Amino acid sequence: MIDHRIVRETPDLIREALRKRHFDYDLEHLIELEATRRELLRVENLRAEKNRISDLIGAAYRGGDREGAEQLKAQVAEISQQIDALGEQLEEVEAQFEAMMLELPNLPHDDVPEGEDESENPVLYEKGEAPSFDFEPLPHWVLGEQLGMFDFERAAKMAAARFVMNVGAGAAMERALIQLMLNTHTREHGYTEIFPPFLANTRSLIGTATLPKFEEDQFKTREGLYLIPTAEVPLTNIHQDEILDADDLPRCYVAYTACFRREAGSAGQESRGLIRVHQFNKVELMKFVKPEQADEELEKLTLNAETILQALELRYRRIILCTGDMGFQPQRTYDLEVWMPGMDRWVEISSCSQYGEFQARRANTRYRPEPEAQPRFVNTMNGSGLAAGRCMAAVIENYQQADGSIAVPDALRPYMGGMAEIR
Repeated sequence: MIDHRIVRETPDLIREALRKRHFDYDLEHLIELEATRRELLRVENLRAEKNRISDLIGAAYRGGDREGAEQLKAQVAEISQQIDALGEQLEEVEAQFEAMMLELPNLPHDDVPEGEDESENPVLYEKGEAPSFDFEPLPHWVLGEQLGMFDFERAAKMAAARFVMNVGAGAAMERALIQLMLNTHTREHGYTEIFPPFLANTRSLIGTATLPKFEEDQFKTREGLYLIPTAEVPLTNIHQDEILDADDLPRCYVAYTACFRREAGSAGQESRGLIRVHQFNKVELMKFVKPEQADEELEKLTLNAETILQALELRYRRIILCTGDMGFQPQRTYDLEVWMPGMDRWVEISSCSQYGEFQARRANTRYRPEPEAQPRFVNTMNGSGLAAGRCMAAVIENYQQADGSIAVPDALRPYMGGMAEIR
């Protein structure tokens, strides 16, 4: 959520941000609601006046001025009626205003390139070498099923379409990838490991701005809890309603979780294989930082994610999302895309975003710059470090061999009992 003062004082900033994002939003109605809300806040002055007069009533009685006391009581009654009427209006207007604020996207960072869609996302750099094949490379879903690494048919019988069951070497490889990621981020990059609940309440999803915007993409239990779409949800809410010490920032967390998404409306080539399924595994990086640390810490976080791709010797590139392709919540987003030779295309494997105060305002997470200073909102950021299923798909496609086997990357062999090939 953005600062209410921006709506009141500099609405043109929002208007320009909406234009850049190509986002349809009734800003004029929000501005009208804010003006009405400020007008109705005069109820607070009436409450103060009521309290002042109420104090005078007692003094009048004690001084023997019964008639004056009765006149004051009549004033209090009249003010009470005004307070009741204005209070009801204020409650209704504030509810509408807050609901609209939850639907308002974040303001893009100044250096985010303007564009309409993903076709206008600039590539910042590319690293790694593409594998050279003397045969036609196959997509991971063909190779994986041929090798018995995963089973979509039986998973569909257990659950539904677009679930997957990893088997044998497939289960071992995904577990190895998760272990490689967690060990690297905790031992080399200094993150604190968290193993959070896989269910979250409504307040927590509002805290990440997942709700109300993305309600249709969530799995919800009849108890009212949601299966988390990403570890971003619990990690962002670790310090919900807390005030942190400035000396403790940045705070850096990493978590492995299963993730659950309905993926409503998605179709095309990505609906095959491991790229877009309803349940997947991911290692998430999360930071709470001071505002002045945000740009530097996002760069560090993104580089931390890149080290996993480098360790696996995969060809990848970093892009910055343009305003028209950037998500609802971020101020700036870097995507890491890995080359998939079997699919003959780049596939996103990590999205690293900074949010400014947008999430912290919703989760009410603040820090105190100095011991006696007023608390300020922290800045938050997160990124996949990495998506394990997509990472396994990339390994399968890039390390496939002419006989249909898969060479195991050197970085994974210690986690797979020294296995060099999957046959």
